[in-house]
Amino acid sequence: MSKILVLAGDGIGPEIVQQAVKVLDQLNEQGCKLELEHANLGGIAYDQEGSPFPDSTRALAEQADAILLGAVGGPQYDSVERHLRPEQGLLDIRGHLNLFANLRPALLYKDLAEASSLKPELVAGLDLLIVRELVGGIYFGQPRAKEIKDGRRWGYNTMVYDEDEIRRIAHVAFAAAAKRDGRLCSVDKANVLEVSLLWREVMEEVKADYPTVELSHMYVDNAAMQLIRAPKQFDVMVTSNLFGDILSDAAAMLTGSIGMLPSASLNQDNLGMYEPIHGSAPDIAGKGLANPLATILSVAMMLRYSLGLEAEAKQVEEAVMQALTTGARTADIAKSGETVLSTHEMGDAVVKAMQAAN
Repeated sequence: MSKILVLAGDGIGPEIVQQAVKVLDQLNEQGCKLELEHANLGGIAYDQEGSPFPDSTRALAEQADAILLGAVGGPQYDSVERHLRPEQGLLDIRGHLNLFANLRPALLYKDLAEASSLKPELVAGLDLLIVRELVGGIYFGQPRAKEIKDGRRWGYNTMVYDEDEIRRIAHVAFAAAAKRDGRLCSVDKANVLEVSLLWREVMEEVKADYPTVELSHMYVDNAAMQLIRAPKQFDVMVTSNLFGDILSDAAAMLTGSIGMLPSASLNQDNLGMYEPIHGSAPDIAGKGLANPLATILSVAMMLRYSLGLEAEAKQVEEAVMQALTTGARTADIAKSGETVLSTHEMGDAVVKAMQAAN
C-alpha cells in the first residue's frame, strides 16, 4: 500500500486536485493500492491552523510515500507577514523534506501544436526537460532582509551555493540526460556572478562521470532567448533555483499553455512532491475554467518516480494524449470554434480514456 498525501492548497488547487484524485481512484479500481490522506498547505493552512506549513501536515508528509500538491497563494495574503504567507509554506515543505531536484518536462502534444505561441514548425516534436535546483540559491540564502538603514529602505537577498549542493543536482541532470538524447546544457551567469563560476566548475567536474553525455554551458539571458528562438536545440537543461523558476515558465508557453506542465520535486530517496508548475490563479478559482492536465500529468510522474508504477504512469499519459486526440480542450488550449470543457469535464475525459484502455 502506497501512502499519498494530498495537499489541495488555494485558488484553483482544490478543483484541479479533485480531477487528479479521480485518476487515482480509477487506478485503485483497477487494482492499485493507493491510500490517500488529505492535509492543508499554504493559505488554507494559515487560515485554519495559523501556519502555512502546520505541524499536522509536517507529520503526515514525513510518513508519505509521495505528495500531490495543487497550488498555493492568493492576493488576500499579500499583507500577511512574510513568514506566514502561503509561499513560505511551500518553501518550508521543500526544505524540510530536502526536495532538492525539480524536474520540469516540457512536451508538446502533436494535437496542440497550434496552441503554442510559436510557429508550429519551431515547436513540433518538442521534448525538453528542465532540472532545477530547488532548496538552495537566492530563495533560501542568508542573509536576507527588508530594513531601514541610514534613513532609507533596503532590501537584499543572497544567492549562495556550496559545491555539494551543485554536485548533487548535477548528478540528477547528467543521469537524466544519459537516459535521453545525451545532451545537457548548464545555464548560469558566470560572466558576472561568482556563484555561477563555482556552478560551472562543478558541472565540469561531474561531467567526468558521464562520458556519454555532451555538456554545454549557456548564460541565462541567452538561454531565455534561445528557448524562444529554437527550443528544440535543447534536450536537458540544468540550472539554479531562480533561473529555473523563470526558464521553466517560459518553456510552458512553448507547449501551448502553462496548464499543461507537470513537475516532480525529489529528494535523495525519491520521495517526491508533485505539482503543476502554474500558480493558484485566484481570478478563475471556482469557475471551472482551470486546466487540470498538468496536475494529472504530475500524477503520472508520481507513479513513475516515487511509486515505481511505470505501467500505470504510461497509462495516465496515454489517456491524456487520447483525450486530446479526441478533441478534449479547456479554454486555455482551445482554438476558436472548438468546444470548451470545464475542469471536471476534462478530468472525466481522461478517466473515460483510462477506462476504455483498460
